Formats: sequence, C-alpha cells, structure tokens
Amino acid sequence: MILSGHDLTIGYAEHVVGSGLDVALSTGEVLALLGPNGGGKTTLLKTLLGLLAPQAGEVQLDGKPLSFYSSRERARLIAYVPQSHFTTFAFSVEAIVLMGRTAHSTLFGRPSAADRAVAARALERFGIAHLRERPYTMISGGERQLALLARALAQEPQFIVLDEPTASLDFGNQGRVLREIQALKASGHGVLFTTHDPNHALRAADRVYLLRQGMRIAEGASSAILDRAQLEALYGAPVELINDRDGVRTAFLPG
Repeated sequence: MILSGHDLTIGYAEHVVGSGLDVALSTGEVLALLGPNGGGKTTLLKTLLGLLAPQAGEVQLDGKPLSFYSSRERARLIAYVPQSHFTTFAFSVEAIVLMGRTAHSTLFGRPSAADRAVAARALERFGIAHLRERPYTMISGGERQLALLARALAQEPQFIVLDEPTASLDFGNQGRVLREIQALKASGHGVLFTTHDPNHALRAADRVYLLRQGMRIAEGASSAILDRAQLEALYGAPVELINDRDGVRTAFLPG
C-alpha cells in the first residue's frame, strides 16, 4: 500500500506554502521530512492526512483519491501524532490511548475487552503502563507524547505520521521512539516523521525528503542524501561533521 501526493500545491486560503511537490510512502519503510521552521513540513503532513485540501494536485491512498475514503476508513489506515496536544479534560492516560480504538467501533460505544487489550499492549510497548490511571493533564510533556504514540499504535493503522515525535522527549526516550519507529517498519507499517535532527533521520529513516521554503531540494536514501553540503544548503547555516576513526559518518552538529 502507498500513500502519495502528486504535483501538490499546499497552503492555507490564499497563502501558498509550497508547490510542485511529489512524495510517496510505502508500507514497510520510513521516510523522514527535514527542513527549517516555516518550510512547509507540517502543512505537507496535514495535506497528506486530508486535514488540509491541496490547492492543486492530488493525494492518493492505495491508488485511489484520499477523498474516496470516509473519515473512519482513513482513520483505520492512517494515524497521526501531532507535535503537541492539550486537553482541558482530565482523561486518564488509558482513556487517551483507548481513543485510538474509535476507528474500529462506534463513537459512543464502550471499549470492548479486545480494545482494552490492544491499549494495554500499546502502553506497555512505550513503557507508560504505570501511568494508565494518571490524568493526562498531570503528566509531563514527554509522557504525553508517549501516550499519543501509544494511541496511534492502538489505532492499528497501516501508516503512522508523526510531527516531530522526539521534540519534547529526554535523551533516553528519544532513543525509545527511534527504536519504535524501526520496529513499526519491521512489522510492516509505513512511517513518515518530521524532525530537525538529521542524526535521527540518519538512524531511523530509509529515505529523507528535504523541504525548504515549500520546495523539495533533495530526496533519496538517507545515507546518500544526508551530508554536510546538503544540510548547509537546507538550513542556511554551517554544519560540523563528526566522524569515527575509520572515517564513517556518525553525527552532524550545528557549526
């Protein structure tokens, strides 16, 4: 199965953010979207999700226009984890994760035993089972992000789209999320995530898509595309390349 955008023009009302964009994600692969702030990453994500209509071009899912699918059908196929999420209601962490099961049941139906089992596995997978009864409003920002990731997993989609999934996480939990991205790929999911850290893309993504001022400046295998020259062109800033003793690329740092 493939989620794809063809010759997309993206933006809001009369404000065009990007144009001429072609992007595709298959199940069983990871695609990282990199670019500076304001470059169009989140707008492109929302267009691929159907949250924003393209101003031109078309988004397709499994070869059919995204509009062919009902919102419930899309939710069974694509899960979205936003960069931040706030609620004024003190739902428990378990209740937040169970919301991922609404795509498989009626909106106001009670969660089944099977739904609760799926949610429990997702909580365990992200190491937050001990928080299941805690109010979502009373946990840290990093813990909320892990809860949203668990909710997406409980949705049991084919594709998972994540907007800067490691932005509010500490060093250890960043590693946990990157490992989970690879595990999702191994289990057949397609994963698209945005990041400001090329090291995360190099570690977790098969391919990268570099977006600057609404234009694609490069796309391809992570190991081939991510180099000092490309990153300096992308961010308009110096980049330091750290190598190990054998000259193997290991890390990029701001110059």
